[in-house]
Amino acid sequence: MIWVIGIGGSLGGAARFIVGNLISKGAQKSHTFPMGTWIINITGSFLLGLITHLHLSNHISEWLWLFGGVGFCGAFTTFSTFGNETITLIQLNKIKLATIYVVTSIVVGIISAMIGFYI
Repeated sequence: MIWVIGIGGSLGGAARFIVGNLISKGAQKSHTFPMGTWIINITGSFLLGLITHLHLSNHISEWLWLFGGVGFCGAFTTFSTFGNETITLIQLNKIKLATIYVVTSIVVGIISAMIGFYI
């Protein structure tokens, strides 16, 4: 089953890279709101909520849960980039923007996961 997670993770990481570049194209990450990571983490939270519900209600198999939930969503969303971007904003003395980024990431991420779970 480790291969199923690895393949899902590879696809999730590649999707994160492509989507992040498309969203952030032309933006200077260190000086603006990190919209690419924010959107990726919010959509990933929604998708993980949906996949979790399908898994817990036995609508998808174990391997699909491992592929999509653990592998793809685990690699698609990114806490390390979120942390790095927050620190960068703080270092640039953009405390208000960093606070907005952190609070909205957490609150909207949880709401998105709940929406995905309850759809």
